This record gives sequence, structure tokens and C-alpha cells, in this order.
Amino acid sequence: MNKVILMGRLTRDPEVRYTTNTNTLVASFSLAVNRRFAKQGEERQADFINVVAWNKTGEFCSKWFKKGQQVGVVGRLQTRNWEDENKVKHYVTEVIAEEAYFADTKRDGVGADGSFENTFGNTVSEASEFSVQADDELPF
Repeated sequence: MNKVILMGRLTRDPEVRYTTNTNTLVASFSLAVNRRFAKQGEERQADFINVVAWNKTGEFCSKWFKKGQQVGVVGRLQTRNWEDENKVKHYVTEVIAEEAYFADTKRDGVGADGSFENTFGNTVSEASEFSVQADDELPF
């Protein structure tokens, strides 16, 4: 099974190209994905992962994704290689995006009732009925 799920921030706006033979849209971008743990006394590090999105997924990414935005990508890992004009062999590993999602909360659109739309399009109230007071005991 070859399945990759990533969440990270775009390091640049998606770059759009079209294939020469079939004029198919392809968008490419890079995600900065934080590593899960940091060594004691060191800053958390990130991996920079190249992502390629084709057709409708690429069109969506190129239209809506911008540098700095947090996004989620589901896809597969793919490697390819080629030889340049100087006979130097190049290898690249990239994620081929099959699905792409917004992962930032939509804080800019906070409603008058104090609610905002989360990543999945559901409305969530910031002041919910489960608010915690400073002197409440938490179970964790």
C-alpha cells in the first residue's frame, strides 16, 4: 500500500504548468511539515516535501492555496529519475496529491455570534457550553 497523509504550510505559491502533449494542468508546491518531536534544547525541525497535483486537484490547489497557508494533502509517494544534457542523473521523490484540503481555521470570517468555520466546513462556537473556568479540575 502506498498512501501518504501530510499536513503542513506551503513554502511558496503553487506553480502551474501544462503538459506539452495533452495540455494537462499540473501544479507543484512544497510543504513544510513539522517533525513530531524536538530534541531537548533544540527547535522543532521541519521536512520540506515536494507535492505534485494533477488535473482538478491541481486546479484547486493553484486557485486557492497560497504561501504560508496550512493545508492537508492525501496522496501517494512516487520516485522518478532523469538524465540531464550533461549526462548527470537526477532522482526525485515527491507526493502525488490525490486529495487536498484547507487545514487553517477560518478565523478571518468569525461571525457575529463568535463562531467560525473549521477545516471541514462545520460551524464551531468559540464560547461553547463546555467552557472551563480557571478553578475547574481537568481530568488530564
